[in-house]
Amino acid sequence: QVQLVESGGGLVQAGGSLRLSCAASGRTFTNYAMGWFRQAPGKEREFIAAISWNGGSTVYTDSVNGRFTISRDNAKNTVYLQMNSLTPEDTAVYYCASSRTVSHPSRIWGAYDSWGPGPPVTVSS
Repeated sequence: QVQLVESGGGLVQAGGSLRLSCAASGRTFTNYAMGWFRQAPGKEREFIAAISWNGGSTVYTDSVNGRFTISRDNAKNTVYLQMNSLTPEDTAVYYCASSRTVSHPSRIWGAYDSWGPGPPVTVSS
C-alpha cells in the first residue's frame, strides 16, 4: 500500500487560491491514476479531480472544472491540486487518493485504495 501525505491546506478568502500537494511513498507511483476527493461538513465525500498515470488525461467534477487543475510530477512522486477562484462552497477536507488497479483517471471511489489524512480547506466569504 502507498502512503500519502498532503500539504497546502488552510484558510483563504473567497476568490483566492491554494495549491495542495500530495507526496506518495511505499510502492510504484508512476503506473497508476491519482485523484482528489473532498468532504464538506455534513455531506458525503465527493470526487473532485483525477489524473492518469502519465498526466496525459484528466477529469473534473463540473463544480470545479475551469477553476481547479490537477497535475503530477512522477519524478517527485507528487500530485498537485491548484485551486483558483475559491468560494465558501469549496470549504471541505480534501483527500488525495492513489489507485493500484487503474491507470486512467477515474471518478469512482472504489478505484482507489490508499488515502491521505486530508488537509482542511476553509474559504471565508
